[in-house]
Parts: sequence; structure tokens; C-alpha cells
Amino acid sequence: MFDIVIVNGILIDPENLTRTNGNIGIKDGQIAIITKDDILGARQFDASGRIVCPGFIDIHGHIDQDNYCGELSLRQGITTTVGGNCGASPLDINAFFSAQELHGFIINQAEMIGHSMSLREAVGAANPLEAATEEQLVRMEYLVEQAFEEGACGLSLGLAYAPGSSNDEIMRLSQLAARYGRIVAVDTRMITSSDMYSLVEAVEISRQTGARVQVSHLVYQYGTGMMDEALAVINRARAQGVDIRFDSGMYTQWATHIGAVLFDEEYMEVNGWKLEDILVITGKYNGRRLTMDIYRELRATAPHTAVVVFTGIEEEIYMALNHPYAMPSTDTGAYDPGEGHPQIAGSFPRYFRKMVVERYELNLMEAVRKATLLPAETLGFTTKGRLRVGMDADLVVFDIHGITDKADFGLPDASPEGIDYVFINGKLALAKGEVIDTRAGKAIRCTKPVYDYQI
Repeated sequence: MFDIVIVNGILIDPENLTRTNGNIGIKDGQIAIITKDDILGARQFDASGRIVCPGFIDIHGHIDQDNYCGELSLRQGITTTVGGNCGASPLDINAFFSAQELHGFIINQAEMIGHSMSLREAVGAANPLEAATEEQLVRMEYLVEQAFEEGACGLSLGLAYAPGSSNDEIMRLSQLAARYGRIVAVDTRMITSSDMYSLVEAVEISRQTGARVQVSHLVYQYGTGMMDEALAVINRARAQGVDIRFDSGMYTQWATHIGAVLFDEEYMEVNGWKLEDILVITGKYNGRRLTMDIYRELRATAPHTAVVVFTGIEEEIYMALNHPYAMPSTDTGAYDPGEGHPQIAGSFPRYFRKMVVERYELNLMEAVRKATLLPAETLGFTTKGRLRVGMDADLVVFDIHGITDKADFGLPDASPEGIDYVFINGKLALAKGEVIDTRAGKAIRCTKPVYDYQI
């Protein structure tokens, strides 16, 4: 007798790229059997006409144990999130994981150690336009090694937020990531919205250190008419043996905090960003476009206020996610209900609706592979992202014809449709839109080198 059985499902295996009808038995948190034979369980779920696949892995998020943000990800079918991106993370990685190990969380969490805001601030390198001193860099090296020993899955560089970071700073910390076999996630150092050198710099990090590099939210960086060139840079590097990959979302509009150096007046002028093209998405001006008075007030008194920049070319979303080493991501973050960017609630349902159902950009098996197996292998998660006996029972049951996002600007946290069930570590976490278990997720401490598991 199994703990849970899922019967009559359309099973998508992203390792073998096969599609079969069958049943899955779950026991003690793992997939115990995959069969066409009848099986019995203490609880049975009928998946007739529904897709059953590994749970989605969001390789680029900012949940960092925020419960509401975690719930919005669960509702999308995300069973594992990777936090600490863009150079911002908890400093005490052990405490972060210990809290989840003690109390649980709504989904699984892995975490990176962030350089450009967290580490630099911790060692006193507070000016984003200045390089760290040698003493500060030595202290950062110590903190990075400590984080890797405690299970951080990678180093994140938010170079757009600390454009003064020196080459020595970046390469020495990335060399540590390479030594530990962890990835380096790079929010590239774009000086202008047409700066391709920033992507070349990310390639050079991998080329010079040997670390696997994951470029963050590619469309937000280069989806302004530069996607052909950006993909050409990536393809050329991969052809030369450089291990570089990237994640990308389903929107061209990107969000960050108004206090970032990106919104200094000279940066705004160089990039041609107009105040009326920037929407406030948190705080007292939520839903308002910037005016000069609001801009100056927020920069001076509420720099953590989140804003969205309306820019980019929609077709470049699909160009990016067609690449064999592209992975869908949310770039989600912690917001109060009614605030934020629709990516926090709609990204993965939108990915399947747009890429598979409406535009036929990807077939279903390839779309599932990019959302499950590819991020698992990129990060070295050996028991996730696979539909195989012995794997963690992180599973999503959804209607490929009914899956759709409902979130939009002004209604950013509207729940998607078409997700029937989500199982995390063998527990039913979501059923027909109702959250069943808010503690099913586990901490994912990375203790083995990623590079043991190359594709």
C-alpha cells in the first residue's frame, strides 16, 4: 500500500523526453513506482486527461522565506525556489536553512550567497560605485567559503547594483565558486540599455575561473532589440567550451527598488527612461506612474519602494526561451497582498500557455525539461526534476489546455488556473486552488559539486 497514488495521468519524463499514460505510487516522500498496472494507496488522486510531471524549479527568485511569496509560487506549480539572487541574500546561510529545517516552509528552498549588496555591505564596501579594498575582499572570501560550507548553492553577483565592483573582486569570489563546484549567477553590469560588454564580462567570468555561469533574467537585460546579439555571444562561448546558461521570465517589464544606482538621474538620462514609463508597485504610491516630485520623494525617503520599468520587445521573450540552455524563472519577491509585479503569480502558467499552447514555440516535453530537469542539473539537485523511481515526490498535475495566468499590473497576485494538484516531498500541498500543507517544503543544502552532474 502506497501513501499516495496518482492514477490515469499523462506522465512526462524530462530525462527521456517520453510521454506515457500511467500511475505513480508515492511512499515515504519518494516516487516508489511508475506503472501502467493498477496500484492502491491510502489516498488516490485521479489525473485523467492531466499532465503529471516533476515540480517546477524556479532558478531565479527572491522568496527568502516570505510566506505569502512562497504561496504564490506554490500556486504556479513551483515546488523548489532558488533565492539569494542579484547579489542580495541572508548572510547567515546556516541560520536560514536551520529555520526551515526546524519549522518547514511552503516549498523547497535553496539559497545563494549574494555579493553585490549583502557581502559588500557586511564588510563595509557600502558605496556601489567604488571597488572593495583588499581587506574587505579578504573578508568577503571568508564569508563566501563559510556560506558554501553551510550549503549555499552558488554565488550571486548583482553587478547592476554595484557597478564599481572591481574585476579582482569578481574573479576571486568566482574562483571560490568554481573550487566548490557552485554556480555563479550574474545580474550583468549594464552601463546602458544597449551595453553588450556586460554579457561578455559574464562569459569571461566562466572562461577565466572555470565556474558555471547563469545569466539572470536575460530578457530584462537584453530584450530591447539586442536578443539576437546576446544569444550569439552565448552560443559562441558555449561552442568554445564555456559553460554558460541563463534564466528568463515571461515579461519585458522589470522591477527593482527605486533607490538603486540604476535610477540615478544620469543613468536615467543615458538609458532614455522617462518617469512616466515607470510604475510604482509598493507603498503609498502603488499604482501611480512616477512624476519628478514622487521620484525625488521616494529616492530620498523610501528607497526600498519597488517600481517597474516598462520597456522591451515581447518577441524577444520567445527568442530567449527557445534556447536549449534557457530556463523559465519568476524573479519573484516579497510583496504585500495587492502589490508587486504579475510575475510573482503568473510566470510559469504563462510560460506553458504562451510557449506551448498558444504559440507552439516549444513542444510540451521540451517545455517541461526547461522548467524541471535543466535547472536541477544546472544546480546539482540529483533527486529533483526527474520522473523516476527513487526521486523526491515533487510533482505537479495540471491541465495543459486550461493552464493560464490571471495576474496583471494592478492585480499582481491573482491565482492562475489549470493547476490541479501539487505534491512536495510526497505531501499534498495544493489541491484545486486550496493550500493544504504550508510546511511540506525542505531546505536544500548543496553539499556536492554541481559539476558532477553535467548534462
